[in-house]
Amino acid sequence: MTSSKTLASSLINALEFIKFSHTIFALPFALISMLVAARGWPEWHIFFWILVCMVAGRTSAMCFNRLVDWNIDQENPRTGNRHRLINKVGAQILMMVSTAALVLGSMQLNTLCVLLSPLAIVLITFYSITKRFTAYSHLFLGLALSVAPMGAWAAVTGELWSLEPYVLALSVLLWVGGFDIIYATMDIAFDKAKGLHSIPARYGVGGALRISRGFHLAAALGFGLFGWLAGLGWIYFAAWVFVCACLLWEHRLSSSNDPGNLNKAFFHVNAAVSLALFLGVFLTLI
Repeated sequence: MTSSKTLASSLINALEFIKFSHTIFALPFALISMLVAARGWPEWHIFFWILVCMVAGRTSAMCFNRLVDWNIDQENPRTGNRHRLINKVGAQILMMVSTAALVLGSMQLNTLCVLLSPLAIVLITFYSITKRFTAYSHLFLGLALSVAPMGAWAAVTGELWSLEPYVLALSVLLWVGGFDIIYATMDIAFDKAKGLHSIPARYGVGGALRISRGFHLAAALGFGLFGWLAGLGWIYFAAWVFVCACLLWEHRLSSSNDPGNLNKAFFHVNAAVSLALFLGVFLTLI
């Protein structure tokens, strides 16, 4: 019984260490891309290996992020508990295993996925070091998450010549960049003290929120353009209208500069965005 409790506790700590709940931001867009590329549900083995690649890739990226920021996170009151969830050796092993799982998953899909897997690994990990030299690190995080729809499209079709995945990926990049800017306003004092770069640290809270609004306006237009290019019907566009309302609400919450509202804006609202668009596509095509 004791060993079972220890195992369960270790698993919970590992999931919290990689913020597994935040998978809800990228995974729905991989599934959206998958459904549109297949014009319905693909073969089950394709779905399974897309899911493996998504979870493995995100786990690898988060472990890399935690390892790179190990000492910095200990000094930040918001992140000071992370290193207690799992030790450094455990994080390194988890990163190596998940990276291997990503490569293995790509090998079960097609040649293009295998060829692109090294690039995917670079893109999803590179974000973690960008705040050391550029204020626009938020866009690199968006770039990392935009790999999800591109990879899923390649997994289904074996090619990337269509316009739809690029529009969706760009929209995801801008959407993620926008909400990461909002989240980064909570760390503005810490970032300045440690010489870390971010848009809030460079432009202040007011300027950062204006930039975030611009990103989200462009993202909303991009999601609409994606639906039009993909030939999706009224159900998708009803979901798109809901998403636009969510983004407006997110910026209303963030304007208060209250940490509780910022956390709501970061997680709950953006989870609603990704899930609503997925349901719009799912109900349209399935």
